Amino acid sequence: MTLIERFLKYVSFDTQSDELTRLTPSTPGQMEFAQYLKSELESIGLKDVTLDAYGYLFATLPANMDKKVPTIGFISHMDTSPDMSGKKVSPRIVKNYDGADIVLNKEKKIILSPTQFPELLDHLNEDLIVTNGKTLLGADDKAGIAEIVSAAVYLMEHPEIKHGKVRIGFNPDEEIGEGAHKFDVKKFGCEWAYTMDGGELGEMEYENFNAAVATVTFKGRNVHPGYAKHKMINSIRIANQFITMLPRHETPEHTEGYEGFYHLISMQGGVEETKLTYIIRDHDMSKFINRKKEIDHLVHKINAEFGEDTATIEIHDQYYNMREKIEPIMHVVDTAVEAMKAVGVKPKIQPIRGGTDGAQLSFKGLPCPNIFAGGLNFHGRYEFLPIPNMEKAMLVVAKIIELVAAE
Repeated sequence: MTLIERFLKYVSFDTQSDELTRLTPSTPGQMEFAQYLKSELESIGLKDVTLDAYGYLFATLPANMDKKVPTIGFISHMDTSPDMSGKKVSPRIVKNYDGADIVLNKEKKIILSPTQFPELLDHLNEDLIVTNGKTLLGADDKAGIAEIVSAAVYLMEHPEIKHGKVRIGFNPDEEIGEGAHKFDVKKFGCEWAYTMDGGELGEMEYENFNAAVATVTFKGRNVHPGYAKHKMINSIRIANQFITMLPRHETPEHTEGYEGFYHLISMQGGVEETKLTYIIRDHDMSKFINRKKEIDHLVHKINAEFGEDTATIEIHDQYYNMREKIEPIMHVVDTAVEAMKAVGVKPKIQPIRGGTDGAQLSFKGLPCPNIFAGGLNFHGRYEFLPIPNMEKAMLVVAKIIELVAAE
């Protein structure tokens, strides 16, 4: 099975995760996919293939040399985003892309156009895998899985390339922030690893947001509106006042690079009670702490105006910037950069404006920077995957393994 055949098979599995089930894996399709992968990994000759009750699949590419070298790992996630359906994905290959609009769905007039997505033009004359406009594609992160498996096959077919022991890990529920929660780092047994979960060709990240979620609840008092003067307290209006108190331009749509933000992701309620949910993000730890203090301070200001306990807040940290865990061992980044250059890829090191399983794993004792898997426009119908990106990512995996042994 080729790299592309592997990917097209993988996206046929519906593995959309669901945070509401509170299960691991959160959806049955992920375990179905994991069981298929387990059989495949065994059939291609990998060793120590294990699948636990939570859907974590591990395997080993044994060393083919006596020299003692570090055991490293490669990790990708099996789930696709809850943002759009991943059921009955129907991909097609656009051969030798010419720069024109790509009609994904003629009936619904869904078009993948370089006018809206200029990054298409970076892939002129390349073969692209696209959707039919009804689902996402699933390159996030089934491209990563296909690349890791194909790299293992490549190395087994080329025994002249000497390498140490390599561990492979595929996990559920990354898209709902729980991919690393039950990942057994000790059982995985690596000195460091790489997640293959990035986007465009050459991207590599070892910095990510510090992240928290804040839930602010506003209590009101409902009275018949005809007789409400000096009696009614409308929690919706108080919540709206709170929203306007936060910095207007410190939101996702006004920030980039290392700039942090407050992002209102949910507003629910009525006159009696309204609940706001925010995610808080910043790369800088001191700024991250100050953002949490600021949102708490505004709750106190609301209570000073409308009465004690009108507003209450709960803040929970989600993950932290892996940079502090990677910087002391920058050789893991240097090796990946060298591997990219060796296979003709220009490295693009940049911060992640988000998080990965690798961020959480880094704080569990497994330093884990993130490498491109090749897809673009994740989480929606306009997702596409340039085939050369995927082929280069596979070669990067194999070259990293080779370089670690050589060094």
